[in-house]
Amino acid sequence: MGPNESRNLWISIGAGVFATFMLYSYSQEKKAEIEKVAGDKVRVVVARSDIREMDTIYDDVLEIREKSRADVEPDAVDSVSSLVGSVAAIPIKKGQTITRNAITEVGPETGLSITVAPGKRPVTITVSPERANANLIKPGDRVDVYAMIDTGRGLNQKRELSLFEQDVTVLATGVNVNNNLPRTIERDPSGKALIQTTLTGDTKYSNVTLEVKVEQVQDLLFLSLNNPSSIVLVVRNPNDRKSVPRLPASSADTIQSRTTLLTTGSSSQVPANTNGIPGR
Repeated sequence: MGPNESRNLWISIGAGVFATFMLYSYSQEKKAEIEKVAGDKVRVVVARSDIREMDTIYDDVLEIREKSRADVEPDAVDSVSSLVGSVAAIPIKKGQTITRNAITEVGPETGLSITVAPGKRPVTITVSPERANANLIKPGDRVDVYAMIDTGRGLNQKRELSLFEQDVTVLATGVNVNNNLPRTIERDPSGKALIQTTLTGDTKYSNVTLEVKVEQVQDLLFLSLNNPSSIVLVVRNPNDRKSVPRLPASSADTIQSRTTLLTTGSSSQVPANTNGIPGR
C-alpha cells in the first residue's frame, strides 16, 4: 500500500468516526428534545371498564397505568382510593384517564338512589335535637332507633319505649347526603344576598333519612306519619356493630321495677313486656 492509499484510508476512517460522532450527537439532541416535550412517565387512574353516568365508582372498575406526562390531563387522578365512593358525572369509556371534572361527590344533586344498598330502603323521619342527639348525627353515622308507643286502652293504657331497630345507617341529614360536602349556597328571602351554610357543621336540619330493611319500612313509616315525635335516634360508635339483647319495653311500671331491683339487689327477673311493636 502506497503513501497516498494509506493517507486516504486514514482520512476515510476519520471521516467515518466523525460521522458516527455527529450522528450520535444528533440522536442525543433529538432524544433530549423529545423527553423535554414529552416529559417523564406519571401514574394515573384509568377506567378498567366502561362506567355509566351516575354510577358509583368502586376500585374494581379502576386501574393504575403509566403515561407520558405530556399526554396526561392536568386534573388527572393518580390515586384509586381517592375515587372510591364518588359518582361518575359523565360516561367514562374503558381505558380513559379519570379526571376530576368527570366525577362528582354524593350530594343533593345525585339523589339517594345510588346511596341505598340493595335490599334496603330510605325512610325520612322528622327529628328534633332532643330526639337526635342534639342534631349532632351526620350522614354515614349508625344509630339505634327507639319508638315511643301507647299500648292498652282505658285504665290499662300506658306509654312504652321500645328498641325498634339497631345499627341503622344514616343516609342523609336534611339535604346533606355526604358528610364531606363543604357547603351549600342559597339566596336569602329577598333574593339579593347569598347565604352560605357549612354542611359539615350543620345542626339545623329537621329530618333524617335512614337506610332500613324492607321489612321494617312499613312499621317505621306508620310511626313516622302517625306520631313523628315517637321516634328517637341514638348514635353508635362507628366501630360498634354488635347487636345487644333487647330489654323489655320501658314504661313507668318497668322503670319502677328496675329501680327496686337496683336498690334491693333482688335477683328476681323483670317480666318481659309483650305489648311492644309486634315481631320486635
